[in-house]
Amino acid sequence: MAEDAEDIRRVLAICFRGETQLDALDIERILSLDMGWLKPEEATTAVQAMIKTGWLEGGQENLSPVDDFSSSSTPLGWYPRPQRLLNPVPFTATDYEEPEVNEDTTTQPVVKQTPITAQLKEESNDPRAATTRRLLKYIARTSGLEAEEVQRRATRKQRALVHATGWMALALVARDQGLDMESVIQALS
Repeated sequence: MAEDAEDIRRVLAICFRGETQLDALDIERILSLDMGWLKPEEATTAVQAMIKTGWLEGGQENLSPVDDFSSSSTPLGWYPRPQRLLNPVPFTATDYEEPEVNEDTTTQPVVKQTPITAQLKEESNDPRAATTRRLLKYIARTSGLEAEEVQRRATRKQRALVHATGWMALALVARDQGLDMESVIQALS
């Protein structure tokens, strides 16, 4: 039972990395398309089940985890069991305990991850970094999306891919919108 709860804590920590609230559809998209853990229809069932069992709270447009699970560690290559997401155990505060700090023993330094900001991150030595703002405006103008929406989508891609630069995330958004990639490449030159 503790492993069931740990799987859900890890999933929520990954879904809400850098976010405090998400739309139910965003969580479903993360579970199915971004992470590939569930089929889209299963992701809908899993999100609703996590709401019913107390793991998520709020409305469908502003869901947040019932507790801060950001300190949950996820081993490399970890994959949740779909059944644990589709039929989650009920959340109880006793399931989740903060690690105790014993002052008598020496502790290892804790590495904190800073949340990803709403702005696209760029490598300072990347020559294409200077073209990011221009590329964002080009994608917004050509696709018909608002610049803020292009920014939001690129930030999500960059957060999901971790090591992607801002201009690469924007290029992926352009590709998703069906834009001519030759024009995008020229905009990056």
